[in-house]
Amino acid sequence: MFDNLSEKFTKIVQNLTSKGKISEQDIKTTLREVRLALLEADVDFTVAKKFISSIEDKAKKENVFSSLTPGQTIIKIVKDEMTSILGEASTGLNIGEDFPTKIMLIGLQGVGKTTTAAKLALHLRKLKNSVLMVGCDLQRPAAIEQIIQLGKELNIEVYNENNQNSSAILIAKEALKYAKEKRINYVIFDTAGRLAIDEELMNELMQINKEIDSDEVLLTLDAMTGQDAVNSGNEFNKYIPISGIILTKMDGDARGGAALSMKAVTGIPIKFVGTGEKPDEIEIFHPDRVASRILGMGDVETLIEKAQKEFDIDQVKNLENKIKKNQFDLNDMLQQFQSIKKMGSMTDLLGMVPGLGSLKGKINSNDISDDKMKKAESIIYSMTPYERSNPESINGSRRNRIANGSGTNITEVNQVLNQFKQMQKMIKQFSGPNGKRNIMQMFNKK
Repeated sequence: MFDNLSEKFTKIVQNLTSKGKISEQDIKTTLREVRLALLEADVDFTVAKKFISSIEDKAKKENVFSSLTPGQTIIKIVKDEMTSILGEASTGLNIGEDFPTKIMLIGLQGVGKTTTAAKLALHLRKLKNSVLMVGCDLQRPAAIEQIIQLGKELNIEVYNENNQNSSAILIAKEALKYAKEKRINYVIFDTAGRLAIDEELMNELMQINKEIDSDEVLLTLDAMTGQDAVNSGNEFNKYIPISGIILTKMDGDARGGAALSMKAVTGIPIKFVGTGEKPDEIEIFHPDRVASRILGMGDVETLIEKAQKEFDIDQVKNLENKIKKNQFDLNDMLQQFQSIKKMGSMTDLLGMVPGLGSLKGKINSNDISDDKMKKAESIIYSMTPYERSNPESINGSRRNRIANGSGTNITEVNQVLNQFKQMQKMIKQFSGPNGKRNIMQMFNKK
């Protein structure tokens, strides 16, 4: 996510912060590099122009040249301005005055609208809400079957109208009636899309919206289409009042032009982003965190939230006790691998750690790949329970057997065992008499 843009901005930040003094020419050079980086990322020209102009004005007001840390001052101005064009602060979902809160998803075909409906439903259920999904897309073949299947996989209720002569408007009306009777918290209406915006599509959407009186109209857009996504946002908004945007396929968008232009051009806040294909890979959009990641400053808040979601608190307490007693073994290492995998790709996690974002392109991808982690898991699974609890018992003959059982070789088995030893050394910083940082502090952070 934003890999290309982040790489360029990280270099700009490093060049600035390495200078003791900054001249007017340094500022001009930096802003020229920033402008080029934004345009190459497919950011709207007027947005990029306003961005640069605002930084210039603030740099003069801040009297950067007389600052004791001129580089840091400029970086702060850039981060604040980037946060501003992204939308200032995260915008939550509108909540209905009575049961249920009605969320209408709209968008063109192929943007991942139905999948997004399921992701959003799962996100809301994790927050202890009851959720109902409604398939109102009668245009795309198998759209109803898809949402029903997603509902079964995630154990989320789907309203299904068996009447083949029914219309999308009638389905929405009956589903809403059902949700009110059942006192369901949220109803998500997955509507039809087209290859392009046309009168028939917009009339249907406007009628559904009028019938259900939506609390939230979320436009689903494909981030990888760049300025086309921004243009679609403007077009839809002419016909129906859009309250928020969900950008899908953000994990495949290395440029970031749609995200950086959307709020400034359309005036509509981005509320969620899809970060992968899995049902739980959807995130609340936080402009300040995104700006921080683009500038290579990491995103500790999101990293902690991911850890809190995927690491069971009892497991964490147990791990802390084992670390204190120096009893960390290969079973624990395997458990950490499995939890980390749920948090996302290793390269994305690396970008969230302050100071390590710039290393993503320098570290051998094989050293942090998800495939390598899977291979390490296979090696550990090929060990006996005794060997996992007593790694020091793994001699030459045992290593041969483990390699054969996991379909690997001795070198790869040795690499996992060496990795385990390195992890043992690293986690000792969480224990000991010197009062080093306690593991639980991260999970207790609000």
